[in-house]
Amino acid sequence: PAWLLPREINLMIHYRVELKSPEAHLFEVVLKVPEPDPDGQKIFMPAWIPGSYMIRDFARNIVSMSVFEDQRILHVTKLDKQTWQVEPSLKTIHIVYQVYAWDTSVRGAYLDTTRAFITGPSVFVKVIGAEMKPCRVEFIAPTGDRYRNWRLATTLTSEDAKFLEFGIYRAEEYDELIDHPIEIGSFTHTQFLVGAVPHEIVISGHHTADQKRLTDDLKEICEHHVRFFGELPEMNRYLFQVNAAGEGYGGLEHRSSTSLICKRSDLPQEYEKGVTDGYRKFLGLCSHEYFHLWNVKRIRPEVLKRASLASEVHTRLLWLFEGVTSYYDDLALVRSGRITQESYLELLARQITQLLRIGGRFKQTLAESSFDAWTRFYKQDENSPNAIVSYYNKGALVVLCLDLLLRRECNGQVSLDDLMRALWVRYGKTDIGLSEGEFERLAEEISGIDLSEFFISALHRTSELPLPELLATVGVGSQYLPASDKSDLGGFRKDCTAITCDKMALGAQFVGENQNIKLTVVYEGGAAQNAGLSAGDVIVAVDGIRLGVDEFERSILNAAPDKLFRIHAFRRDELMIFDLKAEPAPANTCVLWVEKSAMEQTVDRRNQWLGQHG
Repeated sequence: PAWLLPREINLMIHYRVELKSPEAHLFEVVLKVPEPDPDGQKIFMPAWIPGSYMIRDFARNIVSMSVFEDQRILHVTKLDKQTWQVEPSLKTIHIVYQVYAWDTSVRGAYLDTTRAFITGPSVFVKVIGAEMKPCRVEFIAPTGDRYRNWRLATTLTSEDAKFLEFGIYRAEEYDELIDHPIEIGSFTHTQFLVGAVPHEIVISGHHTADQKRLTDDLKEICEHHVRFFGELPEMNRYLFQVNAAGEGYGGLEHRSSTSLICKRSDLPQEYEKGVTDGYRKFLGLCSHEYFHLWNVKRIRPEVLKRASLASEVHTRLLWLFEGVTSYYDDLALVRSGRITQESYLELLARQITQLLRIGGRFKQTLAESSFDAWTRFYKQDENSPNAIVSYYNKGALVVLCLDLLLRRECNGQVSLDDLMRALWVRYGKTDIGLSEGEFERLAEEISGIDLSEFFISALHRTSELPLPELLATVGVGSQYLPASDKSDLGGFRKDCTAITCDKMALGAQFVGENQNIKLTVVYEGGAAQNAGLSAGDVIVAVDGIRLGVDEFERSILNAAPDKLFRIHAFRRDELMIFDLKAEPAPANTCVLWVEKSAMEQTVDRRNQWLGQHG
């Protein structure tokens, strides 16, 4: 550009990215450093990606590295698992490295002959000491007939390329560079406007989605979120990058885009009427990541602002950022008119059921869950349901309780909505990081009531949440029942007729495996654990008979209270025998309904809570 002087261009950090070998899943990056550290330039590959709190050690995917000064090869020393130092040089150096890219998630890099995907931390090394310098990235289009229809979608600022084209892009600093993922391939593309800001949807993978319906629905959801906060954060465009696959679910937020993976069958189809469970789930995921534009990308913990990506950064506030977002993602669907109130209450009942079925809620507090995300939530094993609680799931239900508590105590004049808008004005727009305890203090300031006991109980104790009591204040009835079968996740019902459910339970999760039954989770204090069974055991016979999964489930569910089962199971390569007595199923399945006889004030409060525009 004319405004960019040649010398400024020459002093920028420059990356050249080539799809070197899609068949071998290799990117090649040429990094130009114009003014290297005269004592020996250090470079660094992040160990984790913002928004996903687990050490991923992206440096392990660098398969080769060479450094050149003109035609001279420079020596490179590896200092630790993710840091290198180049021998001293006073001239421009070029660092050439190859990255193995075979991660199908939204957190890494992927390359084959069908598509390519890049998240910045997994591909771009950092030039230590030059983190604040502007960066240029040149993406080289692959050659050959196989790639003739490939395009590139990112929200990086373009220098010489139109949107969806290969070419040169730029970022004002390294942190910005790595916060704009890149999708490459022969994807579909649609667009809509929110205000004057273009919003793009690109979908990779085979799919037959009704793109007009998807575009219309996402436009309504995005506009709702913008109305909620009162404005859209400053950006030139927003991008939904969707990878439609046979299996998969997840998303990761970025400053002006989101990367998503979903089952292709979850996307809306032209022949479908209404909102399927899969499409509702996908819309909730999109809503969740879009809400992160404000809550996480702008309103964020102080310790995560410019956080080192070399090692863990602990905070007890993840429940606030992911829990609040998990609360509003589905709530926005009903407020924007995408789903009915009954459909929302079904989703809420399933959220409550999820919490009720986790024994770890009595072991780990919500604040501890946030702090231990690195080592416990993101590294779960077969005992996790007995030991930990999700800051997404319980966090969402805690803020539901807070919202309903504020609405009740303030006679509908104050809600969590007001608190979130205050957070945006004070912390998001000003880019002031949030410290522990400040959210609680702001809640008391906005509401004018003492919330200390609520926060102590909800965040720092393992007490049961007062969900039935608070849901009743908006005319929503609730009941906790034993599950009727393995597929019973709870839900909405149209009346409050008393239900009894006399079922027995195994106290374990299981799947079919080669005509046998494999235990995947054994719940603490349940019948399976009391009998001596463990996760990983493979049941081959029950009372001398091989049973399929469905037969096995029915035999346990409908067993007489004094029935004793003789179980033959393999533990690794040893055949073992267990005597199992099924126990009454716990009341861990939530059903919700709308109270038809609720008082007018209660009905008004419910309509405000679930209203079309909040």
